[in-house]
Amino acid sequence: MKYVLAGASGFLGRALARDLVADGHQVLRLVRRAPSAPDELRWDPARGDLDPAALDDPDVLVNLAGANIGRPWTPTYRMTIRESRVRTTSTLAAAATQLDRPPVLITQSGIGGYGTDLGDRILTEDSDLGDGFLADVVRLWEGALEPARAAGCRVAALRTGVVLDRKAPAFQLLSLPFRIGLGGRLGPGTQYFPVVSLIDWVRAVRHVAENDAVNGPVNITLPTPATNNEFTEALATALHRPSFVPVPGPLMQLALGEFAWELLGSKRALPTRLQSTGFAFHHPQVATAISAALT
Repeated sequence: MKYVLAGASGFLGRALARDLVADGHQVLRLVRRAPSAPDELRWDPARGDLDPAALDDPDVLVNLAGANIGRPWTPTYRMTIRESRVRTTSTLAAAATQLDRPPVLITQSGIGGYGTDLGDRILTEDSDLGDGFLADVVRLWEGALEPARAAGCRVAALRTGVVLDRKAPAFQLLSLPFRIGLGGRLGPGTQYFPVVSLIDWVRAVRHVAENDAVNGPVNITLPTPATNNEFTEALATALHRPSFVPVPGPLMQLALGEFAWELLGSKRALPTRLQSTGFAFHHPQVATAISAALT
């Protein structure tokens, strides 16, 4: 199959591209600079500039581009977060509508779309989107797929939890306090904390791309949701470190602002759409997902 990949230089993009190429698939990487290799194509999503003819009959378009959400959400950076996701998705969707053979169009999305703090409520792909900045971003982000859907493309939005891998920036930040003996739960610790191993994330993306029965929102999270307490204990055990230094919620809010709720808020999300179409996780429990991340 031929994949066109936006965001190929990011952590997830590199992992997906490696897996696809190793399995014999063709990957065309979209770049914003002058191409330096035959498998690169220049585009300018800020201007909606992408030549459909240059895509050369792709099977799957995947958008993993987007500004880092782990920075302070100033008014200017809020716009950067939103536009970096919506413009890239809408540019790919517009190109997809002009292709002779409708491709599959997949965009990364966010588990934060369900809202900031949902307690014990079970969240499936049929659950309503919630309130808050990231929920509003997800509405626009996934809404940018609509022109491609209307043109006959199968589209999917990956509502992904925190991806666990030794080289994943988010996991490095989460594990650093434990490595120096200062780890502990975040806030109350009772909040559900959606995560997934990198191996299962890559496999899930490929499942979505290759399975015609999958469309719309797709939760990519552990099938056995874990609380932050459970995540903390599993990480401390895997690293052979203590976990007795909790981080107070108010301190996190002071340091991180509204972004703190992405760590403090509870999201008990289930990967219903993946499992109903035959996907089986290699690492269904938080302990096995962390073990895989540290291997």
